[in-house]
Amino acid sequence: MENCLFCKIIAGDIPSTRVYEDEMTYAFRDIAPMAPTHVLVVPKTHIGGMDEVDSADDATLAACLRAVRKVAEAEGLLASGFRTISNCGSDACQSVRHLHFHVLGGKQMSDRMD
Repeated sequence: MENCLFCKIIAGDIPSTRVYEDEMTYAFRDIAPMAPTHVLVVPKTHIGGMDEVDSADDATLAACLRAVRKVAEAEGLLASGFRTISNCGSDACQSVRHLHFHVLGGKQMSDRMD
């Protein structure tokens, strides 16, 4: 997608700090971290959000979930735990209209979701 921030990051047009990459996914550090570890996992093909996953192939969606686990392992979060979030739409504060998964960890998380 032409004006998508994450598509530009994947293409290398905008710099990022890469954490993990494979043929279907790209993971990079969030520029405004909400936890000691805050990494975004995105599919390399443009999918607008969770509300558009019906148009995505299963291999891409599975690759995203596997990448989340690989990022958590690389960041040393498997033993202590981590949180994975995918915001969808304006009410959920999705700021970039490209499917992405936040991987957060490195501290005790709140159990509140508001």
